[in-house]
Amino acid sequence: MQIFDASSIIYAWDNYPISQFPGLWEWLASEIKKKNLVMPSVAVEEVENKTPDCCKWLKENELEQLKIGNSILREAIRIKGLLGIADDRYHSKGVGENDIFIIASTRISGAELVSNEGRQNLEVTPAKRKIPAVCAMKEVSIPCVNFIEYIKRSKVVFC
Repeated sequence: MQIFDASSIIYAWDNYPISQFPGLWEWLASEIKKKNLVMPSVAVEEVENKTPDCCKWLKENELEQLKIGNSILREAIRIKGLLGIADDRYHSKGVGENDIFIIASTRISGAELVSNEGRQNLEVTPAKRKIPAVCAMKEVSIPCVNFIEYIKRSKVVFC
């Protein structure tokens, strides 16, 4: 199962319009139907705020939204502590609260995260890390790929 963050589905929506890439979107719809592609509810809210048409498409295709429950909250608190984020003092260049919920949802689900956030090395101050760098931390250890890597790895041919 892959969990998409908002950046990955918005990237796909903006760069691969349904009118020009209908096969891609039919395949994504089938992945949603099979529950191979899901999103945390906080990521869907971000999509709705930034790209309402994309969110409408996700909902029409009955995307499963992962709710933020107690186990995800506990994991989010643990990750927040690893990053040295006290209270709600997130660094402007690092992950935000929703990002931590997305990472925690992925870890609790034992899934892979698809994120188009910029890649960084782990030399960056923990509080300044973006999603892929947080996923790469040994204490988090979540596979994280971008949308293009996800598509290439699928080996699906779109006509």
